[in-house]
Order: sequence, then C-alpha cells, then structure tokens
Amino acid sequence: MLELYYDKSKIEAGCDEAGRGCLSGPVVAAAVILPKNFKNEILNDSKILSEKKRDLLRPIIEKEAIAWGVGIVSPEEIDEINILNASFLAMHRAVDKLKKTPNLLLIDGNRFNKYKKTEHVCIIKGDGKYLPIAAASILAKTYRDDIMKSYHEEFPHYDWNKNKGYPTKAHRQAIRDFGSTEYHRKSFRLLPEQLEIEFKPDPKKKKK
Repeated sequence: MLELYYDKSKIEAGCDEAGRGCLSGPVVAAAVILPKNFKNEILNDSKILSEKKRDLLRPIIEKEAIAWGVGIVSPEEIDEINILNASFLAMHRAVDKLKKTPNLLLIDGNRFNKYKKTEHVCIIKGDGKYLPIAAASILAKTYRDDIMKSYHEEFPHYDWNKNKGYPTKAHRQAIRDFGSTEYHRKSFRLLPEQLEIEFKPDPKKKKK
C-alpha cells in the first residue's frame, strides 16, 4: 500500500520523470499535489501498470489533484546540458506550473537540484512508495507517450508508437537503416558500434 504523504503537516508535491533512458524524444516530468483524503486502489508506479490503466488514471489525477504540472525538456536541451540535468530541469518546469505552491517536494530517485528555496527529499523507488510520486509518474509517462506517438506519425520507421524512443532492437535497426532524426539525442550513443550517426531526413516524412 502506497503512502499518501511523507509529512502530513506540509503541502507536498510528488515529482517524477519519464524518458531518461530513451534514445529519442524529450524527457518529461510531472509534479502533483494530492488532497489529504485522496484514495485510489489502482494508482501505483507507472512502470508496473498497463497502458490502459495509465490512460484511465490520468484524467482522474488531473481532476482530483489540488494542482498538477508537466515540464518538458527537448532533445536539443538534453544534448546541451546532459540527461541528468535535463531530468532536474523538467521537474523544475513541472513545479513552475503548479497553481498551488508546495513547501516540500517528494523526488523520485536519489539526486536532485534544489528548486528555489523549497525543501525536498529524494526517495529511491518513490513512485512505488508514495501516491503523489506515483501520480506524477503517470502524468509524465502518459504525456511523453503522446508526444512519441505524434513523432511516430512523422517518422514511422522507428516504431515510436510502440517503443516510445527506448533502445529496442527494432529502434536501433531503424537507426542503422535510416540514420537519426531531429528527435534523436545526438549526445547519446545511438548504436553500440558507432559513435556518430548522420541525420538523414525520411523521404516519406509527412510535410506539415
């Protein structure tokens, strides 16, 4: 059973990110403040829930949360500041969008760059321990999945509607066959045997 709060006396926002280990696409984070009486028997770490359950939970979280926000950091920004700092920046951007100011941030993981003067606590595997972090993991994951599905419409060869940018065998084979795209993270080693992959525009890419 996940805990609803870390310190009941404080306004807590759970924070989590999605897409850190991907070869393409943005890193997306969410911050969620849940009411003290919030209950949901399904809500858990997004990684252990089916896509159907995540999609079911998202509107519930958005409706019942006191406040929620989503932050996005682009592949270009990831290449510039590295993925760890990009993850922190995405969380900061998510907190920026909260309509209510928290005085404690519950961070999934073991590291974080301090957000302004707000107190924070890092919790390893926090998305499986605290409901606000689990809620943030759901929003981060579903919003990022939607982005990758839209990218798939432009570049269908990479199967982003299925792998969401993670380094699957099919994804890496597509990089071998077609090169990288504008959505790939150039600072990542896209293929084990190559250090650099040139961008090759997809001739079948739909024009906007």
